[in-house]
Amino acid sequence: MMRNLLFLLFSFLTFSSFSPESGYNIGDTASDFSLKNIDGKMVSLANIEAKGFVVVFTCNHCPFSVMYEDRIIALSKKTEKLGYPLIAINPNDDVKYPDDSFENMKIRAKEKGFKFPYLRDDSQKIAKKYGALRTPHVYVLKREGKELKVKYIGAIDDNAEDASAVKNKYVENAVIALSKNVAISPETTKAIGCTIKWKK
Repeated sequence: MMRNLLFLLFSFLTFSSFSPESGYNIGDTASDFSLKNIDGKMVSLANIEAKGFVVVFTCNHCPFSVMYEDRIIALSKKTEKLGYPLIAINPNDDVKYPDDSFENMKIRAKEKGFKFPYLRDDSQKIAKKYGALRTPHVYVLKREGKELKVKYIGAIDDNAEDASAVKNKYVENAVIALSKNVAISPETTKAIGCTIKWKK
């Protein structure tokens, strides 16, 4: 199993055709977006009443995203109860990676029973604006007045391979901290996953 993980790490983490010059940092204001959901409707954060959001850049084909699917589903249920609904976004080039097409997103969401929005970032502008590099890559946003402030960036937890061995649930703990108005620690971690598949 460890050999397989090392192979995945080499295959998916070593090379990236895009490195954003900028992206969000802790404390930055995140701009809104309007992206198509799997139900065909456009989703904008401004139209969702919430204390904040858990924005997860993910996809269908990446082995890491697949390993995290059940955890993302469980996470969404927990964070939504705390006022932080989860929003999943697929930014991958679906020409080179047809598994990530909009039609396949709909199929996958139905198979897994996603209850959260699963949006298509076809232009990849949102992923670039956020500075997302991998799938999964998570941004926790808190609503402060009319603005959405970035409070956490990075991985979902500290063990991509084995959910039963997780010791630190970074995103869940960050949302809990926000709900209690206490400091988040850590505020940033390294996202582990496949590189986002950028269009040329």
